[in-house]
Amino acid sequence: MDSVYISGLMLRDMLISAANTLESHKQEINELNVFPVPDGDTGTNMSMTMNAAVRELSRLGVCTVAEVSNTAASSLLRGARGNSGVILSLLFRGIARTLNDSIEASGSDFAKALQCGVDAAYKAVMKPAEGTILTVAREAAAAADRAAKNVTDQTELDFKQVFKAICDEAEITLAKTPEMLPVLKKAGVVDAGGKGLVVILQAMLKTLEDGIIEKPAVAPVAQAQIVRGAAGEADEEINFTYCTEFIINKSGEAEKDPLALRAFLESIGDCVLVADDNNFIKVHCHTDNPGNAIQEALTYGYLSDMKIDNMRLQHEKKATANLERVEPEKPYGFVAIAAGKGVAQLFTELGADRIVEGGQTMNPSTEDILANIEATPAQTVIVLPNNKNVILAAEQAVSLSDRTVYVLHTKTIPQGLTALLNFDAEIDVTSNMRNMGTAADHVKTGLITFAARDSDFDGKKISKNEIIALTGGKISFTDSDPVKAAARLTLKMTDKSTTYISVIYGLGVTPEQADEVRNLVTEKLGLQAEINVINGGQPIYHFIVSVE
Repeated sequence: MDSVYISGLMLRDMLISAANTLESHKQEINELNVFPVPDGDTGTNMSMTMNAAVRELSRLGVCTVAEVSNTAASSLLRGARGNSGVILSLLFRGIARTLNDSIEASGSDFAKALQCGVDAAYKAVMKPAEGTILTVAREAAAAADRAAKNVTDQTELDFKQVFKAICDEAEITLAKTPEMLPVLKKAGVVDAGGKGLVVILQAMLKTLEDGIIEKPAVAPVAQAQIVRGAAGEADEEINFTYCTEFIINKSGEAEKDPLALRAFLESIGDCVLVADDNNFIKVHCHTDNPGNAIQEALTYGYLSDMKIDNMRLQHEKKATANLERVEPEKPYGFVAIAAGKGVAQLFTELGADRIVEGGQTMNPSTEDILANIEATPAQTVIVLPNNKNVILAAEQAVSLSDRTVYVLHTKTIPQGLTALLNFDAEIDVTSNMRNMGTAADHVKTGLITFAARDSDFDGKKISKNEIIALTGGKISFTDSDPVKAAARLTLKMTDKSTTYISVIYGLGVTPEQADEVRNLVTEKLGLQAEINVINGGQPIYHFIVSVE
């Protein structure tokens, strides 16, 4: 008869297996992103968060449930990336608190622990929405409580019964998320974070039932022919963000010419390798648009062994590992999250002590932010996340730091720059946080990017690679020309009170194109507003527009 309780070793194996399984499903989860813009990184964030715990868990030999849960919670907290990753880490932090003294754990123990984790996650989110990972976790915890109370014969498989109830309810709730969140229903998808949690729970249950640890995703066979990996190449100049690898399994139908695929990949990136074999094609390239590479590859056959690495993030992580803690030398310091050399220089010129490379599609971890906070020579450090998906990770660093840390909830690069401009060293930090926040809130931000895939969003047909204009976090319109779109969006954002406009242009945009945006706007506004054009060098966004 199986035990009513779960051991530390089994819980360890369940978590390692879940991390490995999630790694294999991350791209599937990324593609659930409701916006067609290239920011679908929920799967990647959750996978990187879970993987942060694997190394430490693998070192545990004979161990208790408390040791496993505490090790996982600590590692996940420091490795948390993005809102979904932070929420995942908070769930496990609550679990660890409840199981802190446990050698083994029953189903009832775990039900209470999961509820504690849900409570911790809800407290961290300012405005929790229904139809998200939080909803899936909450309903799963409620099902665990019901199942634990219904177990009357303690010789039965108490823990398995409870954990199966958790998985079943999580899956049922995930399927309901489109009915809870209109934006999911319009896009025809379930919540990505909720899906990630279901993958984790189901993988844990599978290991609980069969005792087998899911093996980590292996690099494709093509890796043997690729001498330099993304980590090694990070030491060199990085022209494109993502190291993208996969195998195309030929469909058996009329075969397309692999040379055409090579030509396409070379048009969107570099370091292209396309090795044609009888039954499959091995592919490697560096690109800013891995989704485009994958979509094109799908026309040649079905894909396997996909591996996408953010080389810029790996490079930043390597740099972070070399950061040293410094003693405070001044009252105030600043850490800003930003991508692009020009954008980073702007923040530095305005007084930022440390720049954490990251933002859209490159969410830094809590550990990355913490290391930069402690490398800032100040008694009080103000963090500017400059992206809504970085705020929670930044807030987790507050309790881990050895100095006073404040997180200003800047959601865009223009908000962060304006906030920094409004800092006054002569007044107290509370007044500064209020003034900087007020100034940031008055900035209008416009973004020009591209569609990562074909979609039908909010009644609008959007084609892959079509130019998208966003303002206020919503799609404003689409266009075929990024320059005309930037000018049109800028004019749409202005009114009679507008006096200052910044146009920050990104990778792949020429100075002449940026000047054309300024000229088109000036034709309409005349001398009403000062227009400043800046080479930001940021990825993903052709233009970032700031209107004040």
